[in-house]
Amino acid sequence: MSPRGTRARRASTSKRTIWLAAGAVVLAGTGVTAVNATGGSGDTGTDDSSRPAKAHTLALAGKDAKKRELPRTETQLFSLVGVSWENSADDFEGTAQIRTRSADDGAWTDWRDLDFGIRAPETKEGDASGVRGASEPLWVGPSDAVQARVVAGGKETAVPDALRLDMIDPGETKGGKGNGKGKPSDKPEKTDTAAPSPTVPGEDPAPSTAPEPTGIATESAVAPATEQPPTPPVPSETATQDPPEPTAEPSAPAPSQEPTAEPSTAPTTEPTTPAPSETATQDPPQPTAEPSAPAPSQEPTAEPSTAPTTEPTTPAPSETATQDPPQPTAPAEPTIVSRADWGADESLVADPPSYLDKVDAVFVHHTAGTNNYDCAESPAIIRAILTYHVKTNGWNDLGYNFFVDKCGTVFEGRAGGVDKPVRGAHTYGFNGYSSGVSLLGDYENGGTPTAAAKQAIADISAWKLGLHGVAPEARVTLTAAGDTGVWNTGDKATLNTISGHRDGYATLCPGATLYSALPEIRSTAGASIYTS
Repeated sequence: MSPRGTRARRASTSKRTIWLAAGAVVLAGTGVTAVNATGGSGDTGTDDSSRPAKAHTLALAGKDAKKRELPRTETQLFSLVGVSWENSADDFEGTAQIRTRSADDGAWTDWRDLDFGIRAPETKEGDASGVRGASEPLWVGPSDAVQARVVAGGKETAVPDALRLDMIDPGETKGGKGNGKGKPSDKPEKTDTAAPSPTVPGEDPAPSTAPEPTGIATESAVAPATEQPPTPPVPSETATQDPPEPTAEPSAPAPSQEPTAEPSTAPTTEPTTPAPSETATQDPPQPTAEPSAPAPSQEPTAEPSTAPTTEPTTPAPSETATQDPPQPTAPAEPTIVSRADWGADESLVADPPSYLDKVDAVFVHHTAGTNNYDCAESPAIIRAILTYHVKTNGWNDLGYNFFVDKCGTVFEGRAGGVDKPVRGAHTYGFNGYSSGVSLLGDYENGGTPTAAAKQAIADISAWKLGLHGVAPEARVTLTAAGDTGVWNTGDKATLNTISGHRDGYATLCPGATLYSALPEIRSTAGASIYTS
């Protein structure tokens, strides 16, 4: 039976679980191992409110090879929990359930299932000596006690070797961002409106050419033309000589009041009359003799000041034109909370990132945790997952390239550059072609993705694929790089460019409700402002 079928059956057969005692002890004894998960940025000592992330473990030992049980056990503070075992190549088939006690009110939760749809990457990162097999982590919120029960199921005759419970305290960081307020598609407008010229390109690369010249030309042609003529000293001199002219011919002042009508004619009709400019110095004693001559002679001096005022309107658009090319060359970027802003401890990441030649597809996941989190907790959840992926799984960094929370906020995942083709560890067999986006929460057991979350997944997927010229509503054929339970090594898998984790690997991820929303997400991505 494929892992997919086994896992699907496991979800409906938890009643077959058998319990037996394990030799676990309380924290006051010797059974708890605490590992400080930070040695650098997370514990600088500059802020008393900051607390480094920590990983605590409890061995799930026992005489019965098939089952394990941990009685109610007090622990150090933790907010995320999972189980792990020694050999990552062992795909555990069975059940694992946990209960936790709230650190706030002391109440115990109901039993919760842990999911096993996770696999080490199919690269040397997954072959490292410290890599362990593990369940998906479960976010439980601040807790100080735990109870667990694990049993092998299906064809498994024993639980994996060195089975243990892994508990993660995400710590606290100063100035963390990403509280989930607002959708990513709303934020580029707010960001780009800080400067007048990028306002329109930030909204949509397509209409950027139409609104932008209109707005700038209007401002430069009207505002400078009305503001600059009063400022030059020459018009002020002309104003002192105007009184004698109206007495001779009232029609002369009218042209002087309409410099915008005459700049084009005045410089062209009288560039050859520098002599009249000398006459202009002699005009005051004889204003009545040639009223028309003084007016033109005075106006050329005023007109050069007005002519540049009309011509700066062309340099202004030309300056805007120099700013336009770099913006349409790439799709606008959705608002993404950076690793620094959600408080990533970069000291955990030992090796530099690896890069793909191209991102051909995006795989959508869920974290299989609780849906009852507050969006202000999203940074802490991601910090805990980072610690779990490194300290429990033994990976180099987060597996996912991006996270999205139920409020529609997008977070940077694995390091290396959000606009770069960073190789992740999210979809075994297809990591070499794809980017992974994981929605915080459980969408297999009743959770429903919010409209904001679906829009955010569509936007980040459309943008990421667009950077590589891939359409979000297309299909692509990829070669499986491993036996995934759905595909065998070397199989040609034809998939949607936005697919669910279960399309590539035998798992329930991304959950029934999120998977059923993928057609809508693909359609939304096709219409996204980030689609290039």
